[in-house]
Amino acid sequence: MLPEELTALVNDIAFKKCEMNNIELKKALNGTPHRLYDTLSSFANQSGGGIIIFGIDEKNNYSACGVYDPQDLQVKVMEQANQMSPILRPLFTVASIDAKIIVSAEISECDVSEKPCYYKGAGKIRGSYIRVGDADMPMTEYEIYSFEAFKRKIQDELRPIPAGIGAALNKSELDLYFAKIRSEKPNLAALTDSQILQLGGFEVEGNPTMASLMLFGMYPQGNFPQLCTTAVVIPGYEMGEIGEEDARFLDNKKKEGTIPQMLAGAMSFVQHNMRMRTIIGESGKREDRAEYPLKAVREIILNALIHRDYSMHTENSPIRIMLFSDRLEVENPGGLYGRLTIDNLGKVGADTRNPYIASALEIMLDTENRFSGISTIRHETKRANLPDPVFISSRGVFKVILYNGSSKIQTDAVVENSGLEEKIIALCKIPRSREEIADELGFSSISYMMSKYVRPLLDAGIITNTIPDKPKSKSQKYVAVHQ
Repeated sequence: MLPEELTALVNDIAFKKCEMNNIELKKALNGTPHRLYDTLSSFANQSGGGIIIFGIDEKNNYSACGVYDPQDLQVKVMEQANQMSPILRPLFTVASIDAKIIVSAEISECDVSEKPCYYKGAGKIRGSYIRVGDADMPMTEYEIYSFEAFKRKIQDELRPIPAGIGAALNKSELDLYFAKIRSEKPNLAALTDSQILQLGGFEVEGNPTMASLMLFGMYPQGNFPQLCTTAVVIPGYEMGEIGEEDARFLDNKKKEGTIPQMLAGAMSFVQHNMRMRTIIGESGKREDRAEYPLKAVREIILNALIHRDYSMHTENSPIRIMLFSDRLEVENPGGLYGRLTIDNLGKVGADTRNPYIASALEIMLDTENRFSGISTIRHETKRANLPDPVFISSRGVFKVILYNGSSKIQTDAVVENSGLEEKIIALCKIPRSREEIADELGFSSISYMMSKYVRPLLDAGIITNTIPDKPKSKSQKYVAVHQ
């Protein structure tokens, strides 16, 4: 960093009056701070590193107060940097602002093969930190393990599963796999089933592995109850919002089984709860449009199932699918793996956490393990004229968010298009209670019916309340608006 760049950065901080994810401010007017280890560790461990700026007084309106001695400060900072593992080499810049000497120390990100960077005096477990907002937080045991697993090439998908009912494999599914892999890979045709199992990472010393359990198990959740997928529909924009009749969830399911079975179950859940709209354009032409492109949703869920962490640290954490009023969120245990970052996601060949599972699913589901999933998601959302997908990797969790563009769609002439809306309108030619509507149409959940079907018709002015001043009245009924 050049002195003029440091000056511009300090002025920007004074204007914004805050630290940032990659900026740490220290006063250092009367001496070098004694414990920089936490910040040195967190900056070295985060993508892009960070900058420590000495000579700024946060408590005095983020003004420049200057450092006590720029030469001695650099020596003392280097002494602390030498106590890190790996040893850090800060890049110093000195600038003068309002006759005050300001010093910055740029901390480069460590290579992933050297992470976590930690203070040797505290040891790896207690001396490893990560940046969260503008704070340095101790790394969790799992975060440390994630780096170690990559460095030591630990493959948790290959960990053996103790024999027992929970580890039983589906022979018919295995036979289908054997037939397909011999057909598609002629060089494996002469191998025995046992040899294919060993080469595919499905068997270690006679025991099934986590990979084989999750791909061919009779009931994987018998051994690992939380290696499942949970799916909920939230009646609003944030978790905790309450819908009709105080319902926390409009739908709430747990999808179990193998990876292919969970994929099918999760897709069925999303399709069932996803709104289908008919968009009436300026020309009057009607166009059916799904709330989210199904190809993108499938890629997101499949990626979560393939790339989630299957270590003992996360075996109690399910994949979560959450449908909000304005977005779909899918999150899986296990942040980005290896050298992959959010910035190069989908642009470069990536390290794969579970290569055996990924390779097997290429055969089983005709998927591609060629890093095209992210590109597909982006292409499909753009094609559907939806906002760009959002990818977040934070503290051992990877999340994908698809927004449905509801604020834009609401400016068009939109009606629901499932067939049930027309039935509700027809029923409501005479006033009907919610119970009557649910009974006529066979809904077991009145709350779900109200949120997904009746409320949109009310909002569109197609039906109306008979008691508009008391929308939650027990005597409330709904009647079609005659046009």
